[in-house]
Amino acid sequence: MLSTVFEFARPLLFALDPEQAHELTLKSLEAGVYPRPSRRDDPRLGVEIWDIAFPNPFGIAAGFDKDARVPAAVIGMGFGHAEIGTVTPLAQDGNPKPRIFRLIRDKALVNRLGFNNGGHAAALDRLRARPRVGVVGINVGANKDASDRAADYETGIAAFYDVASYFTINISSPNTPGLRDLQAPAALDDLLARVLAARERSMAAGKPKRPIVVKLAPDIAEADLEPVVAVLLRRDVDGIAVSNTTLARSGLTDTGGARESGGLSGRPLFHRSTVVLARVRQMTGGRVPLIGIGGIDSGTAAIAKLEAGATLLQLYTGLVYEGPSLLDRMKRDLVSLIERENLNSIRELTGRRAAEWAAQNLDA
Repeated sequence: MLSTVFEFARPLLFALDPEQAHELTLKSLEAGVYPRPSRRDDPRLGVEIWDIAFPNPFGIAAGFDKDARVPAAVIGMGFGHAEIGTVTPLAQDGNPKPRIFRLIRDKALVNRLGFNNGGHAAALDRLRARPRVGVVGINVGANKDASDRAADYETGIAAFYDVASYFTINISSPNTPGLRDLQAPAALDDLLARVLAARERSMAAGKPKRPIVVKLAPDIAEADLEPVVAVLLRRDVDGIAVSNTTLARSGLTDTGGARESGGLSGRPLFHRSTVVLARVRQMTGGRVPLIGIGGIDSGTAAIAKLEAGATLLQLYTGLVYEGPSLLDRMKRDLVSLIERENLNSIRELTGRRAAEWAAQNLDA
């Protein structure tokens, strides 16, 4: 019923500035006004990695709930996990407004938010106060004016260690100047050494091991991707998220929105992000779980991400255009495929067409 209400509300939301519409959505979730799943997840949708049981592969991507306001509501909607952030040590306003732009004909968004968030302390207070229900990842970043950005990531690991199911290291946003420089192999190696040392300090104090995921950009040059992945493998990261938003603008029909600076998300990101995902899958040989992100707005897209190499999936822009009923539709499509092919689990889908995807042109 509430899904129908949300469908009727979409014209109102689209009449608002995108950032205002997003705030209204968060307030609705905070008030408990959101659709609940009508049934339990089919057990064949379950995924277990990192000694964590995910009831289904779908999660809300970072950027939706930057300040940990609604992780319980996201889980209550039927997502298998929620990733909050990106959160930085100190509160910061981000870039000047307007900074989110709808490309409606392309079912896409361009954002140049710039890690706007209320800082570690505010998010931590909310996470400590919430009911401990479901899998919640913490996406950590660095303040724009930090003199030692790696130190900001170390601080994030230490600050959220007791409330995180896992961590994502965001070095791939295009909206903080110089942040993507941390993806260069030498800089990445140094950053990971410090992040993993921060985790070791918590473990030495008797705390459990928290998985560390690194989130990559889809715009890494083809010649650079293998050295980057080699660092991730050498440092034995627990997961790789592919991908963040893109600076590419190929194939867009909304030329006005295409001129806006910032990261592009949504349907036009699907192909590029899926090709990069498959290439990372090939380079890792399936040894590292991958989170597939970018352009997931249908069951078909979700299945393709899994087949390209993903173990978990995250979405955000797809919900803007398809509404909250998208989650149930994607679950039904996955279960239908499982039954048609007589599979035991969606894990049997992961990577089975990675070679086909990896061979494709990024801008096809």
